[in-house]
Amino acid sequence: MKIRLSVIAWTSFCSVLLHLCHFVQNGDSQLLINVKNQGGDVLQETIISNVTEDVVTLEFQRSDGTLVTQLIDFRKNVQILKALVLGEEERGQSQYQVMCFISHIEKAEFISSDAMAKLRQKNPGTVRMPEEDRGRHNFTMDLFVDTSRSGVISKHIANLCTEAKDATYTRKADLKLWSEQPGASMNALLSCVRPFPTENTSPPRCLDITSLWNPCMCHLEMCIGWYPCSLKYCKGKSDASYRCGIKTCRKCNLFAYFVPQKQMCLWDE
Repeated sequence: MKIRLSVIAWTSFCSVLLHLCHFVQNGDSQLLINVKNQGGDVLQETIISNVTEDVVTLEFQRSDGTLVTQLIDFRKNVQILKALVLGEEERGQSQYQVMCFISHIEKAEFISSDAMAKLRQKNPGTVRMPEEDRGRHNFTMDLFVDTSRSGVISKHIANLCTEAKDATYTRKADLKLWSEQPGASMNALLSCVRPFPTENTSPPRCLDITSLWNPCMCHLEMCIGWYPCSLKYCKGKSDASYRCGIKTCRKCNLFAYFVPQKQMCLWDE
């Protein structure tokens, strides 16, 4: 067991390292933030801002080994949340599996890529805690995304979710919001998605079935423990406002989505 975890941990570490090197080579801004989660563990978040692409990427590894990547595409109002979950080999799972969850976001939920790029840390070793807990948002996914055609949603999906070819999800509600953006087309958006095979039925939750080979609805929660969610403004002597800091938040996302076998959702027990 220790050998399996160390191999996967090393694979995950190399993946993160290569990912960061790619951004550094492009001259992007990078922050390393020590964050204490609700369980008391200290995790290190890497936050990278790409002003040219108008993208912010946040990445960290949870204490259970799960690698979480959040990418915000401000041009398309798209959030990509990717989870690389370690497998349980003694229960017949592969070394790891990757899922991507694509959803619409409002720009006001985060500070801009330009503002993020200007952030600096006075005390890099400080352990951070968020000022506001924005609770948990529930997402019931109802569509598969074809990553090879996903550029109509965001050009970043194909690259980030290359290992989640059959496990990239979104919702009809998000398609509708994207279709209302200037230059968008619902027909184009529909061309890169397909419904779940149980579109007209309600499969049971994986938690409620015993057979490992039956389809079910899996639940996976991903929490971003610390991120800059808005700018703070102060008043000067002439009552003129100026930026004087950032507000930080915590937010959880609970995703429900279809899996063809409970074997692919062993954590939901």
